[in-house]
Amino acid sequence: MFLTAKTSAMVCWLFVGSAIFSAAFALLGGQELVETWVLSMNLSKTEFLILSQVLIFILGWPLEWTEIIVIFMPIFIPLLDNFGVDPLFFGLLVALNLQTAFLSPPVAMAAFYLKGVSPKHVTLNQIFAGMLPFMGIQILAIVLLYQFPAIGMWLPQVLYR
Repeated sequence: MFLTAKTSAMVCWLFVGSAIFSAAFALLGGQELVETWVLSMNLSKTEFLILSQVLIFILGWPLEWTEIIVIFMPIFIPLLDNFGVDPLFFGLLVALNLQTAFLSPPVAMAAFYLKGVSPKHVTLNQIFAGMLPFMGIQILAIVLLYQFPAIGMWLPQVLYR
């Protein structure tokens, strides 16, 4: 019970710290600076989505999903209206993208988590080789979601009419 409370407190402090960071970032003009910089590139909707997803993918190597969602998403979300991107669609792309980043080298945190609980005879190379088909499936899913957004949007549209 003590360890659960300790872990929960650490997660709560992460959210508190990231909320303070986001508020200070916006208050000091960081959000406007990023928004001005991105808008000055004259990107199309697709180019913006690719740029943001590449950044999130790279951030997914060293950082956990909570840090990315709580710290970096408040930077991207205000930009969605400028490019006409549905926030739910963007969230689906981010979720798929983060799962792919957690499986891909150079860091591949999921591989190291799995290595920690696997038997001694299972090597890290075997784990990486086993993860490659799943990475391919996730990349295919991202491409399909880009090409056919209705794949991910039909159920929310049915549920929230």
